[in-house]
Amino acid sequence: MAFVRRQLSLRASLLLDKFSTSGVQKGFGGGGYSQKASLSSEQSVGKLIEEENVGCLGSNEVAKIREKFDLAKKRFLEIPVALDRMPKMNPKGIYVNKNLRLDSIQVYGFDYDYTLAHYSPSLQNLIYDQAKQHLVNELKYPDGCLETKYDPSFPIRGLYYDKLKGCLLKLDFFGSIEPDGCYFGRRKLSRKEIEELYGTRHIGRDQARELVGLMDFFCFSEVCLIADIVQYFVDAKLEFDASYIYQDVRRAIQHCHRSGLVHRGILSDPDKYLVKNGQFLSFLKMLRENGKKLFLMTNSPYYFVDGGMRYMLEDSLGGDSWRELFEVVIAKANKPDFYTSEHPFRCYDIEKDNLAFYKVDKFLPNKVYYHGCLKSFLQITKWNGPEVIYFGDHLFSDLRGPSKAGWRTAAIIHELEHEIKIQNEDSYRFAQAKFHIIQELLGKLHSTVSSKHACDSYKSLLSELNDERQNARRTMRNMFNESFGATFLTDTGQESAFAYHIHQYADVYTSKPENFMFYQPEAWLHVPYDVKIMPHHLKVSSSLFET
Repeated sequence: MAFVRRQLSLRASLLLDKFSTSGVQKGFGGGGYSQKASLSSEQSVGKLIEEENVGCLGSNEVAKIREKFDLAKKRFLEIPVALDRMPKMNPKGIYVNKNLRLDSIQVYGFDYDYTLAHYSPSLQNLIYDQAKQHLVNELKYPDGCLETKYDPSFPIRGLYYDKLKGCLLKLDFFGSIEPDGCYFGRRKLSRKEIEELYGTRHIGRDQARELVGLMDFFCFSEVCLIADIVQYFVDAKLEFDASYIYQDVRRAIQHCHRSGLVHRGILSDPDKYLVKNGQFLSFLKMLRENGKKLFLMTNSPYYFVDGGMRYMLEDSLGGDSWRELFEVVIAKANKPDFYTSEHPFRCYDIEKDNLAFYKVDKFLPNKVYYHGCLKSFLQITKWNGPEVIYFGDHLFSDLRGPSKAGWRTAAIIHELEHEIKIQNEDSYRFAQAKFHIIQELLGKLHSTVSSKHACDSYKSLLSELNDERQNARRTMRNMFNESFGATFLTDTGQESAFAYHIHQYADVYTSKPENFMFYQPEAWLHVPYDVKIMPHHLKVSSSLFET
């Protein structure tokens, strides 16, 4: 899927025949590494773009590239035939950033929301509407803000909000702004406007301090509400401070969660918001049958978790309690502070709905615990870091702390399954193949003809190539999200900043925990030998197109 990582060839006459690594660059945030790919000196675009020693800068070279472009457009018809032999990635696969031996994992820990619990798209509407009403009713925002509606086609996960300038940004792996991924309100900014605002597309250290990441699955409603409120103030010609918009929207959404509005809304109509899933029960039982220990640790209150688990598993559990599946159940854990604080555990009395006063120095079966911290957790359980794997959807709250504490980590990214299915579609791979060809022709044109000596034929060809490339990029982008494109990629083929954080904090990632059922409990999960950044991005061998 990542353009810098792919080896695609159409019988050595259409696509790049061979890649070779050419160095290492630091990723967004200063950590992590990405191997960039470069064309070998022997084969650039196979027989379509042959190696030439071009000494002059003039119309002759332009004419040769024009001829190759015309030939490429005819050869585009051959691409669908070659696509039949291209492998496809598994939408339910486990993708590996760091080698992981499952036979060494003895303890499996799980977050609840968007990890064990699957929600319908209706939940984002609920959060959006509740937060919007809080802004108007409690924070005295204009009544006109109530007219806005949640737009599921607008947001993606992994965006950044600039509290100083009020822009929503999609960044690439190296911290540069995606040219078509910068919005002020609901209006996309042009490249010229981005340069006027930021001076450059690259986000520097000082500018990064003003950015806040929107990384979890609840952020969809937050992204949309921020953009809609900014747009309302712009349209109404009202003065506002961009940081206040963020703070107020964030406060409103947190209020909906902490006050129980969201929880009560979900439990009042579970058929609308929760997705029943007996498969994850089979996964948990399989782990227990193989001698693994399980624990649940969530920031949600117990009554909410209990209501959701009983609803999702009522057809599978019979009369058993879902708590019997876990050695330890921790609610209101207050992640990410859980990993660094020294808060004591409190035993929660389910019947009385209050916290006990005695000291917790061991975890008892079928009990529920509140608060706590990692230090006490390890002291009580005696579980060593490397034998524990924790599953969660929030890269910062769920996975950064465990990763630093020595636990193994599994990121649950629901949209991964959808994006891999798009990546596997022939229409996407056809546009991608065209992009490769045009990109290489543009590189050839720029490297052999000086813009100082540009003639009309050069300008005409350059315009046509750019248009063709832009059409291919737009086609691929719109298959994911018309506003921001793919979650893991920018339009130029670079991995996104969100992909960087997955690479940094997740040992493995997949769309659902129960995907582990397709692997043996003693399986060894290895990083692909030639991986550059994200293992789920398709890499195709040129041998597939050889006769």
